[in-house]
Amino acid sequence: MSIDRLIENIKEKNNPTVAGLDPRWEYIPEEIRQAAVDAHGKTNQAVGAALYAFNQGLIDALCDIVPAVKPQSAYYEMYGLWGLWALAETISYAQKKGMYVILDGKRNDIGKTAEAYSAAYLGQTNAGDIVVKNELASDGLTVNGYLGTDGILPFVNDCKTYGRTIFALVKTSNPSSGELQDLAVEGEPIYRKMAALVNQWGEGSEGKYGYTSVGAVVGATYPKQLAELRKLMPKSYILVPGYGAQGGGGQDTAGAFDANGLGAIINSSRGIMCAWQKGDYAPTEYGEAAREEAIRMRDDILRYI
Repeated sequence: MSIDRLIENIKEKNNPTVAGLDPRWEYIPEEIRQAAVDAHGKTNQAVGAALYAFNQGLIDALCDIVPAVKPQSAYYEMYGLWGLWALAETISYAQKKGMYVILDGKRNDIGKTAEAYSAAYLGQTNAGDIVVKNELASDGLTVNGYLGTDGILPFVNDCKTYGRTIFALVKTSNPSSGELQDLAVEGEPIYRKMAALVNQWGEGSEGKYGYTSVGAVVGATYPKQLAELRKLMPKSYILVPGYGAQGGGGQDTAGAFDANGLGAIINSSRGIMCAWQKGDYAPTEYGEAAREEAIRMRDDILRYI
């Protein structure tokens, strides 16, 4: 099971964190950008080449200490087809380095469209007698469950078929998440209703550590709800955004973990990617800076587990 592989990566590295790979042009050291422009001119291809080179350096610096990466698809889509090329190459490169890849796409729809999204990001499809294995297919995918069960079951089915994991939005880290997620319905907030659905969707897919292929996304910026939802979803792995740049710290994440120190993986994106822009690092030391920040983050979180 995919979730078992994630847990084993976490246990092997004693590090319950995931590095978000959300590159923007301005995050990339000038040397990498200029090399791409020198090779390809001022073109979309140069942008894609720079994104990928930047990500390669980060993955090389992190792969022996960080169990997973989480590329956010929007940061590649906005750069066009060459951005998507960089995403596909990043996914492949990270997996070759032994890292678990969670694609942050927050996909959802209904019926055949949901099936198509799931085939794109979790599985494969057929074009006549041609088997189309999508280059964007990852080990895990974030999904939006607010269209209901018929929008999620195609993803659940592909998790079983292809050994993948999904992480459904339950209580997100953004400031306005409560506008909908905290609204009371039948005496309890919507995020609890979503937690109950997450439990339902995951039934029967438990792996050897007791966790299912249906996880949840809960922000570190809401530590009280994070601890509450850990108890409400005892078999769901929790992907926790909001650490670092969004204000969450190690103590805020403590409630996400179970009694064995498992059950959650904490994300940092800008804090790791842009660590070279802080302190006395040279641009060429961006990988070293990312590694040092990842170690600091790991140690900060482990203090509270």
